Amino acid sequence: MQVRPLQDRVLIKRLEEESKTASGLFIPDNNKEKPAQGEVISVGSGYRLEDGSVRALDVKEGDKILFGKYAGTEVKLEGTEYLIMKEDDILGILN
Repeated sequence: MQVRPLQDRVLIKRLEEESKTASGLFIPDNNKEKPAQGEVISVGSGYRLEDGSVRALDVKEGDKILFGKYAGTEVKLEGTEYLIMKEDDILGILN
């Protein structure tokens, strides 16, 4: 199943959080926080401006991004969890 977000929304798959700290300690699964990094899977058509034209989004498919801890709406498609959020909720693009 393919999902294409509408307007200025973006479909994101969370990146896996490291299970080991920089000093080598392992973090148990029940203490891990959900990662605030993800990969853009699909993007909408863009913002509709007041004059009726459409402005394309700054992110594109495949971009690695940072987003807020409580940003977006969680959805589950074919057993995989995704987030759908507005582009405004994206904090930055990782290079």
